[in-house]
Parts: sequence; structure tokens; C-alpha cells
Amino acid sequence: MVTGTQLMEKVLFKIAKQWIAGNSIDDALASAKDAYQSGRHAIINKLGEYHTSKRQISSTTDEYQKIINSFRRWKVRGAISIKPTQIGLSISQKECYRNFEKIIQKARNAHVFVWLDMESTEHTDETIEIYNAYFTKYERLGIALQANLKRTENDLNDLLQIGAKIRLVKGAYKEKANISFKSKEDVDKNYIKLMRMLFKNGNEFAIASHDVKIIKKAENLSKKYPKKFEFQMLKGIREELKSKLIKKKFVISDYIPYGVNWLPYSVRRIKERKRNILLLGSSLIQSQRV
Repeated sequence: MVTGTQLMEKVLFKIAKQWIAGNSIDDALASAKDAYQSGRHAIINKLGEYHTSKRQISSTTDEYQKIINSFRRWKVRGAISIKPTQIGLSISQKECYRNFEKIIQKARNAHVFVWLDMESTEHTDETIEIYNAYFTKYERLGIALQANLKRTENDLNDLLQIGAKIRLVKGAYKEKANISFKSKEDVDKNYIKLMRMLFKNGNEFAIASHDVKIIKKAENLSKKYPKKFEFQMLKGIREELKSKLIKKKFVISDYIPYGVNWLPYSVRRIKERKRNILLLGSSLIQSQRV
């Protein structure tokens, strides 16, 4: 008998190449170049998190530096997105800071934007601390905030006070009910509330959502509050919508994951937000029509 997880894996095998670039850096850069030639920017993320092996952490740190150095050669306007537990936070803050310093130095020399991904709530405070420490040194640095967390409104207010660059996401990690919004309706409501705060008080930010209703609200807010912002969506998702937004002169960035850990990453995301499978499936169908 085929279990739900096995069935999910079969579906994901068929569609993964649409939204995961591949296993290698060159796969990710090729996808980034395709995006750039279609009028979109690119954000590359190496899959994997919670690393405790120093060899693995060192390898990941080296890969991000290699990506930064490769953008110009590939003629791509790109950014990178890093999870702190990829580069040592699961060992210690000192280890994470040491490796992040190397990446930031490379990014500074190459004028490449760096995003800090937000992970589960056990690391929220530490991630914000990392951001505060390095934003004073490097302005081309952004941080993701999750709309499903009840604390995020306060975090956003604090970060906006220093002019932080924010990527607003719904949140993919399963959190306890006392600290997070559980229903889609409540998460969406909070997302829109936070998005309004960004348009009123933000400077440079990203609306990271595939939700058509939220994107439409962002379009309307941009008319009232002209700000520098962009829409960010996963590679291979909502391609038709991306084209429409580009025609309207909005900036679009493809979030491009790559690496051998695509399956556990995909299964986790689908399990936590099961409606994502419908979105991925519909995008696959659309791609077959092109």
C-alpha cells in the first residue's frame, strides 16, 4: 500500500525540476541566467540546514562565496539567501559569525545583495542579532520575517527603526499555537497588516508570496505609497503572473534553491502547508501548455 508520503514523493519527483534548479552551483547559476534573460532578478539558496559538521559548514560557506564570485562571469544580477544554521549557528554563534563574515566580505567586494533566511523560532532572536550586527557594516543586507508568528509585528517595528530591508514571508515552519497563527485566514490577515506597515514605513523590501490576492493588495498599496520594493516568488511558480507584473514595471526576483537536499526540503514544505501542492501542481500544468 502506498503511503501519503510516498505518493507525495512521486508527485514531487515529477515537478521538482520546475522549482529546484538542480544539484550544483552551475545548475543554480544557469537558472539564474534564465531568469535574468526573462527580465527577473535571482536569489540563490543552497538547500540544507541545521549543519553540525564543520566540514559541511565550511563547504557551504565556500559555495556561497563561489556563487557571489560567479554572478559577474555569468552576467547575472543576483543575490544569495543564507540560513544561519547552514553556516554554524547549530554549533555556536561564534562559528556562525566567523563564516558569515567571510561571505559578507565577498559580497561587499562584488556588490552582491545578501538575504538572511528566517528559520524556526528557536533561532529568531539570534538571526535578528546577526542582522543588526552586520547591517551596520553592509547595507546590502536583508532579513526575512514570518507573518505566521505573533511576535513579528514587534520585530518589524524594531527593524524598521534602523531602516532594515525586509523580506515578508508567510512562514514555512510548524510552530506552537501560543506563538503563531494557525489558520490560513489569520496568517493572511497578519501578512496584509505587516505589508501595510512596510508600505507606510519601509524603505526597501520584498513581498514574498504566490498569493494572487496578496499580490493585488500590494499593487494597490504601491499606488498610494510609492516605495522601492520587489515581488519574490519561487522559481517555476506563477510564471504567467510574473510576466504580467514585469509588464507593469514591477521588479520580480526568482528564489532559486539548489542542492541534493531537495527532497526533504520539499516534503517538509508540503507537509506544513498542504495547499502548496495544489499551487505546484497547477504551475506544472501551466508549464506544459507553453
